[in-house]
Amino acid sequence: MSVTREAVLDRLRSVDGPEQAGNIVDLGLVSDIFIADRKVFFSITVPAAKANEMEPLRAAAERVVKEMPGVAGAVVALTAERKGGGMAAPVPPRPAASSPAAASAPPRAAPPQAPPSERRARRDVPGIGEIIAVASGKGGVGKSTTAVNIALGLAANGERVGILDADIYGPSMPRLLGIRGRPQTVDGKTLRPMENFGLKVMSMGFLVDEETPMIWRGPMVISALTQMLREVEWGELDVLVVDMPPGTGDAQLTMAQQVPLAGAIIVSTPQDLALIDARKGLNMFRKVDVPLLGIVENMSYFIAPDTGRRYDIFGHGGARREAERLDVAFLGEVPLVMEIRETSDSGRPVVVSDPDGPQAVIYRTIARKVRERLDEERGGAEAAVPSIVFE
Repeated sequence: MSVTREAVLDRLRSVDGPEQAGNIVDLGLVSDIFIADRKVFFSITVPAAKANEMEPLRAAAERVVKEMPGVAGAVVALTAERKGGGMAAPVPPRPAASSPAAASAPPRAAPPQAPPSERRARRDVPGIGEIIAVASGKGGVGKSTTAVNIALGLAANGERVGILDADIYGPSMPRLLGIRGRPQTVDGKTLRPMENFGLKVMSMGFLVDEETPMIWRGPMVISALTQMLREVEWGELDVLVVDMPPGTGDAQLTMAQQVPLAGAIIVSTPQDLALIDARKGLNMFRKVDVPLLGIVENMSYFIAPDTGRRYDIFGHGGARREAERLDVAFLGEVPLVMEIRETSDSGRPVVVSDPDGPQAVIYRTIARKVRERLDEERGGAEAAVPSIVFE
């Protein structure tokens, strides 16, 4: 039985709006509805000042839609409307003032580092030891290929590894890892990740057809990412690699703020324009207190397949110099060779298709450096915790 937009709207009319002034559909609070593979996606606009109180409303809307015949699941997000239009994420209320003087004081500017309340909001994911982000300031630098080969490098070095494809608009893990089909549910709600080459994998590419455009606003993307992270039976993993969307927008910032990231890897090409965007990614992670594990220079140089001659097409060494300038670890150089592209396109990345080849060795070396940096960061965090001595 197919589910229609009109049927969903009719069911949502049973959900009262804020202060029971009418139902959420007639009040105009429901966004456009997107239906794919029997899953329903939409958002509900609520007053920004009362966003924190509206979770029961969101849950009620999700529940009535999930109960509809033919619906396999629902992703419902709350969004707040600014005066003058535009959408913004729900904003927590300001804490009550402790004195009349404090109540009249103007709000302070946000500090450059993530406040303790945000750090506490980064809830752990059961069973996962560490989560790392692979990010880039712009698209087209080979971030996803780098992410999947680093994940496979970690697995080749003996770790239990999963990979989350967080690029909702351009998911690439199904193709890169040669995985087809749909994930199954464990209990009607929790998804079982797909698997190949020893990796557990979740991607929006498994849930919608490859040619289906994802025309979603920020809150919808955040809800989908949250479900793919927290409503998946990952099992016991040493590391979960998150292939982040390119850029530094709302999805990237929210992932950095809400997910307990153990560190971030920045992927860049050597030329100045790519490095400018890479700096933006670095600064974003620094502002939200996510440790920087290092920089990878992708497409570092070109090896001609016929002669073996090396060409520095995009320049060379720019990412290494940038890492030194910013006091960030340099993880390694990945050349632009046909083998990496061809194996990625065929769904058998170079780390598994030629595990003893020179390109696989590069990725495994980068993965080993990533593990060393994770251990350094964990050791520093443990050292920063004061010990209690009883005398």
